[in-house]
Amino acid sequence: MASSADSIRVSKLSKNVGDEPQQCLTPPENAAIIAALFKVEAKEKKLARRVYWLQMLVTLIVTGIAYVMKGTPQFALAVLSGGGISVVNGAMLAWRMSRAALTSVQNAHHQLRLMYFYAAERFLVVVVLLLLCMAALKLSPIALLSGFIAGQAVLLVARLLLIRIKD
Repeated sequence: MASSADSIRVSKLSKNVGDEPQQCLTPPENAAIIAALFKVEAKEKKLARRVYWLQMLVTLIVTGIAYVMKGTPQFALAVLSGGGISVVNGAMLAWRMSRAALTSVQNAHHQLRLMYFYAAERFLVVVVLLLLCMAALKLSPIALLSGFIAGQAVLLVARLLLIRIKD
């Protein structure tokens, strides 16, 4: 007797369930927001790659100009090293920004601590690389810093200019 009562109850429940519209985990209005966020993230990654390649290109051009002006490979190598350090800094910035975007933002203090940590990490890497080039490789400090400044200027200016260009 219990089995027939259970089957009647299940059939009534299945009728009621069939009448209701099927619900998704993500409502349609939120799905549109998620797609827009993915689009923004993809655009940001594309912008970071463009800035990276532009930084490398300008570093090579400035190195060529330095070699033509001074005529010594040691001077050109110092400019190239400074620009290379700047490119490493820009690559670390893009990498850490993408890593920060992957983590969920449940705790704002944790996210802020991560961003401070990433900034300190980049600063430390830049200082160590500059000191290594000056002390261990005995490269010209003026040429090294000139290449670094040129690379950093491209990092700042390129982001501002490339944001304005529509794809």
